[in-house]
Amino acid sequence: MAVTRKIDMPPGAAGQSGAEFGPGLASSSILVVDDEPGMRNFLVKILTPRCKKVEQAANVEEASRALDRSHFDIVILDNVMPGKSGLEWLHEQRKVGFFADAILITAFADLETAIQALRAGAADFVLKPFRSNQILNAVARSIDRQHLRRENYLLKYELSADATAGRGRLLGRSQVISDIRTMLERVASAPTPVLFTGDSGTGKEIAARTLHAMSDRADKPFVPVNCAAVSPDAIANELFGSISGGFDGNDDRRDGLLFHARGGTLFFDEIREMPLSVQATLLRVIEEMRIRPIGSAREVPLNLRLMFATNADLEEAVKEGHFRKDLFHRINVLNIRMPRLAERKEDIFDLASMFMKKLSHELGVPPLPLPEGVLIKMACYDWPGNVRELRNLIERSLILGEYPPEFCDANECESPEAVDSLQAVERRHILAVLEACNGNRAEAARRLGVSRKTIDRKCAMWNV
Repeated sequence: MAVTRKIDMPPGAAGQSGAEFGPGLASSSILVVDDEPGMRNFLVKILTPRCKKVEQAANVEEASRALDRSHFDIVILDNVMPGKSGLEWLHEQRKVGFFADAILITAFADLETAIQALRAGAADFVLKPFRSNQILNAVARSIDRQHLRRENYLLKYELSADATAGRGRLLGRSQVISDIRTMLERVASAPTPVLFTGDSGTGKEIAARTLHAMSDRADKPFVPVNCAAVSPDAIANELFGSISGGFDGNDDRRDGLLFHARGGTLFFDEIREMPLSVQATLLRVIEEMRIRPIGSAREVPLNLRLMFATNADLEEAVKEGHFRKDLFHRINVLNIRMPRLAERKEDIFDLASMFMKKLSHELGVPPLPLPEGVLIKMACYDWPGNVRELRNLIERSLILGEYPPEFCDANECESPEAVDSLQAVERRHILAVLEACNGNRAEAARRLGVSRKTIDRKCAMWNV
């Protein structure tokens, strides 16, 4: 907790914009609680031009009703008020759910008040009389601390949950991937929930991150939650947060992932594995965009884009009673099916090249060439593990310094020449798939994810 004392303010500083106080001030919401009309008007006057929302309350009863209606980032709270002090009210509010940072203002500063403010969880302590830049600095510091806490929490979560594994971009030039990319561009600006389906390893999280990056939330958090990796007993706390009634100086509030992800995107992977009890709560969150942390009497409004993914048949799960029917219909507004790698084999060269470059850098080893024979065998392989299996193959090959025998015979492994022409790769790849299909162009087109006319046109061009 910081103590701010009166300092001189340069002439004209009261009329300055909020830019000098940091970017967070302009997006903040403030509640001013003071029984003195002159002080309230002064604070509202200096904060309103610089903040997104500013409201005022003449007493703690009005302040409680304001918190019930809306969420505020900062509450500027006078300590000495008729009936109930600001610190007493702050103690009470933390029992029912107080989700803001409190800045205490008082003309009576002593050690006992400072200790009480610290125990009540006040973020800052400003002495009267003060100037406009002092309170603006206090608000800006609190906003900066909030952002820092949020970033630290999400970073620790990503590291503990290995949530960085799905980072990347949707790569490929096959028709099926081009269609998906076009669909993502069309829905990027909409708040509509999106359900990604497909086999394990097909890149559902990659597609979700790509959609997030295309949206106007790109500079906000993308938070992935693997419902299968969190224990059923802990997932409600993890998602919605909780509060306790203790006030011993420790942090009695635990904000959940939904609270920390506000403004951004929350991605529920393996949604089929979410417990039924949590599914009911999640349905209410989706419909009302509000959460009630466990133990809280107060709700918090949300601004979130929700995305979901599963490799299971949710309709079958609904029939079996493992997934709520109403939740399924609520999240199944837009269903994007991610294709198996066997359905987009023309993307293998781009994917393999990308993994080779990225993983060789991470492992600190030189990249391996991609000879024609290796690519042909990759094209003929069925890839039951999809893109994830291809990535694992490249990583294993880099560690061992050679491709596995099933992808490289002796002659091919001795060839140092890598494929350097995309057109040549395309020709060899299509011809390899045609050979694997015994010349059946319709089947080759199906495996490649292109039309039969495309195969006919390419073959005519190559005189085959």
